[in-house]
Amino acid sequence: MSETIFLIGYMGAGKSVVGKLLSKSIDYNFYDLDEYIEQKEGKKISEIFKESNEVHFRKIENKYLKEISLLKQKKIISTGGGTPCYKNNLEIINDTHDSTSIYLKANVTSIVKRLEATIDKRPLISHLQDQTQLKEFITKHLFERSFYYEKSKIKIKTDNLEVNGIAKLIVSLLT
Repeated sequence: MSETIFLIGYMGAGKSVVGKLLSKSIDYNFYDLDEYIEQKEGKKISEIFKESNEVHFRKIENKYLKEISLLKQKKIISTGGGTPCYKNNLEIINDTHDSTSIYLKANVTSIVKRLEATIDKRPLISHLQDQTQLKEFITKHLFERSFYYEKSKIKIKTDNLEVNGIAKLIVSLLT
């Protein structure tokens, strides 16, 4: 099994939930890139977006992605939804020594269902007013980002799978 496992995909795809469960089942360290950034910067992602802008956020995201990827330990890194799409992040993800990238692929309907209750907590969608706007935004965004996501070494459709099932599938694919 690879020393580093990167979980990528759109927000709401289950990267953090699956990553935490998977890390316990295979005894790997778990890093949620957004939480790592918040700890290092001493502020919430939403505050970073508000105080600076997305460009500034993407610069620090790149810095911390490099930092975590270089840690010499068995680890799972749950990236942000946009992480693979900016700077040289996809190269970091796919070129990290002894690593595997896994795209947790969910369709628009599944993502909308998962995100409806957390709109306020997510800076990229907090301005949206209703489910119709959310669906339109996700459809457009997912289309733009899927080019990057599809460059993962492994792709898993998660729409009809429970978290435990996804974790077990990952273990079976990596061993």
